[in-house]
Amino acid sequence: MRKLIWDILKLSPVIAAATVFTANSAFAEEVNQQVTPVAELSEETDSMAQVTSVSQFSDVQPTDWAFQALQSLVERYGCIAGYPNGTYRGNRALTRYEFAAGLNACLDRVNELIAAATTNIVSREDLATLQRLQEEFSAELATLRGRVDALEARTAEIEANQFSTTTKLGGEVIFAFSDAFGEAIGDTDLESSADNTTFSNRVRLNFDSSFTGKDKLRVRLEAANVTRYDNVTGTDMARLGFDSNNDNDFDIGEMWYEFPLSDALRVKIDAVDAEFNDNMEVFNPAFESSGSGAISRYGRFSPIYRQGGGAGLTLTFAPKSPISASVAYTADENSDPASGRGLFDGNYTAIGQVSFKPSKAIGLGLTYARRYQNQEGGVSLFNSTGSILANQPFGEVATTANHYGVQALVSPTSKIALSGWAGFSDATAKTGPNQGADAEMFYWAAALAFRDFGTRGSTLGVIFGQPPRVTSNDIADSEDEDASYHLEALYKLPINDNIAITPGVLVIFNPEYDNDNDTIYVGTLRTTFKF
Repeated sequence: MRKLIWDILKLSPVIAAATVFTANSAFAEEVNQQVTPVAELSEETDSMAQVTSVSQFSDVQPTDWAFQALQSLVERYGCIAGYPNGTYRGNRALTRYEFAAGLNACLDRVNELIAAATTNIVSREDLATLQRLQEEFSAELATLRGRVDALEARTAEIEANQFSTTTKLGGEVIFAFSDAFGEAIGDTDLESSADNTTFSNRVRLNFDSSFTGKDKLRVRLEAANVTRYDNVTGTDMARLGFDSNNDNDFDIGEMWYEFPLSDALRVKIDAVDAEFNDNMEVFNPAFESSGSGAISRYGRFSPIYRQGGGAGLTLTFAPKSPISASVAYTADENSDPASGRGLFDGNYTAIGQVSFKPSKAIGLGLTYARRYQNQEGGVSLFNSTGSILANQPFGEVATTANHYGVQALVSPTSKIALSGWAGFSDATAKTGPNQGADAEMFYWAAALAFRDFGTRGSTLGVIFGQPPRVTSNDIADSEDEDASYHLEALYKLPINDNIAITPGVLVIFNPEYDNDNDTIYVGTLRTTFKF
């Protein structure tokens, strides 16, 4: 019995060293390479056989420093088992499962010896020695157990946060083939002057950090060279929903911090390029994304969410309730102290929305926005959606506008969604020769989405409507008199969970609300990679 105890103690430095070694996070990768995965271990231990001689181990040599102790435990006491392939793997770090299996086998052998009850094999002195060793090393065993538990928790945390413990990296890459056909505004034949198909890209890298588990800090880097087809066709109505061009130089596209003050109030602070469609419900889930939704700019959501920009603050009350409310304020030139700029003296937007969403299948939003733009900051009442006249009904002069919108969503089944919006705006010229003049604008759209059409995860979509148009204006001959229509069709086909291909076509009938303008077609094949 004394020899059995002594042989176990001779091997205990190996057990302790392996356990302490795995507790050191600096060697986590090396340990992962050495330690057998639990799934594999469970399979192997089911068929591990008891050996009767140390010579049965192909990887154990008489020159090994622990050979005698191992030989004694195997041949004298029979409490060490080998792996099915005939190896002992003495140089590999020990797992807690293997330690428990080996210790249990030796303790079973001790019980057998005690049951034999011969004075030559076991004595009260031996039992007292075992008990004393257990008591003396209890603190060390508890410490080792704690270190292993901490390592397991640390490993789980690292696996859950691959980029770092507090920041996750996510990305989206778009490859797009695009082309425009027809006749541009100004009688330019697109088929002869701008008939080249383009291949362009957009890259977004999102760094999302959390400090409490309930908040989020996002910094987005973006690079792109996607063609703006308003520059080609002469109308904003032809713009793609994912167009952007900074010559593929990475810029900060977004930077915001969102956190809950309580369960009833959530706060979001935008520092760069605030967009209301990111801060409140837009009721067009199938098409709102620029990377995987509608192919057109107008088809993504109501233009009322395109008001504003720059920095801002958004408060959402009862964000998880069927009825919620949001209020927000943004300033376009927030960092510029010059006259006519800054937080309160330059372009600004104040917006409020009440949302009714009792379930994912039904939603209704009522929205109001107050917008001011001066000529120094540029005037575009609908942020480049709709006609040129609708965006500047009085020209490049300071303008205020009240925007009213209603948005709705109905999903009769999980695979069919019908959404739409309508909006009315009234604007007033604040400066210039027509100071005090008023104008009114109107727009609407309907979208139909068929999910899992043909294959799981796919979406077949059709969007039809009228972009913003001037319906009345105090300035003579400054109305959009004819009818213009927006029609697009697309099919998003997922290749796997991270790649989707979306062919789509956009058709603008009577661009710029002028029957004399020919129909414009914009086709694109968008491939989206997400990680």
